[in-house]
Amino acid sequence: MAIYLTLAVTFFNFVGASAARVVLTLYALELGAPASAVGLLGGLLFLFPLLLSWPVGALADRAGARGLLLFAAVCGAASLALPYFVRALPAFYIAAALNGLALAFYHVTLQNLIGILSRPEDRARNFSNFSVTGAMTNFAGPLLAGFSIDNLGHATACLVIASQSVVAIVLLLVWGRLFPPGNPQATLDAGASHALADREVWRMLIVSGLVQLGTDLFQFYLPIYGHSIGLSASAIGTVLATFAVAAFVVRLFLARLVKRVPGETLLAWVFFTGAIGFALVPFSGNAAVLGMIAFFFGLGMGIGIPLTVILMFSRSAEGRSGQTLGLRLTANNFVRVTGPIVFGAIGSAFGLPAVFWIIAAIMASGGLLSRPRAGRVTK
Repeated sequence: MAIYLTLAVTFFNFVGASAARVVLTLYALELGAPASAVGLLGGLLFLFPLLLSWPVGALADRAGARGLLLFAAVCGAASLALPYFVRALPAFYIAAALNGLALAFYHVTLQNLIGILSRPEDRARNFSNFSVTGAMTNFAGPLLAGFSIDNLGHATACLVIASQSVVAIVLLLVWGRLFPPGNPQATLDAGASHALADREVWRMLIVSGLVQLGTDLFQFYLPIYGHSIGLSASAIGTVLATFAVAAFVVRLFLARLVKRVPGETLLAWVFFTGAIGFALVPFSGNAAVLGMIAFFFGLGMGIGIPLTVILMFSRSAEGRSGQTLGLRLTANNFVRVTGPIVFGAIGSAFGLPAVFWIIAAIMASGGLLSRPRAGRVTK
């Protein structure tokens, strides 16, 4: 029952978060916000996840999940209620920061909860279900935002999306005591020292960051490349949809794959698939070929993020899993902030094809780094 409650809370919180990014951006533009203001809104959405994922993970180990998730859900609801009542740009900045604060708390807490509630033999299946739920929200959230805006207007759409967090609050108030309590003995300093002293944790942080880098940059630069060869917006959207479909499909089989193939061997396949996908993009000249490349890319990279969560959890010390997963999210959010800036400069200096080939080389290096080595046990 606790697993199903976790997945339900995941669904409503993540739908609210993905919808909030759409409605806050479009609402701000509707009110006349300049592009620089919209960019600042986007940055504020990831500010707290970057700064707080590690300490929130440690707090989840000590305090348990229920209170943290309630706090996150309240922040999520407040972040969307504020623009309804205060229709001014400063309110949107506060709303974006609140939404990012909610994300910082519930993302690492929910990931950790899935691992804690799972027996070792069920862990891959439960993380697979968690990742599939996340993929569903990436589809449902923007859809909810778009239809709400078109039919009800931007302001009322904010309340519709806030209702998703309200549903999560009700679920947590009624059934939240099903979640296990925390461990007050799990102090921040001890957990941090243990995690940072583990070479395998450092290696997994690098590998996880590279997976996030490859996934984000593919979705960021593919539309730019599509535009450069004259594709329409609908064609570019269709190409990106093929990646999402492939990622959703392959995540349905993640649990079976993990049982049959060692985790690090599977992770190497993820990287090599990503490398091939990036390397092929500059040679394609139409939407059909790009769609096939995107689908192939999704079949590999689509399981990269949930797979690194599974491997990271398996390497965490007893009672320190939240902090270890928080470290992972900190590394990933750092990459999400800096990656587009760095590769934007590379693209300006050397051209767009060079970006894809350089990232392909980085993905291939990630595959070599993640391969099982003699004498090291894989999980």
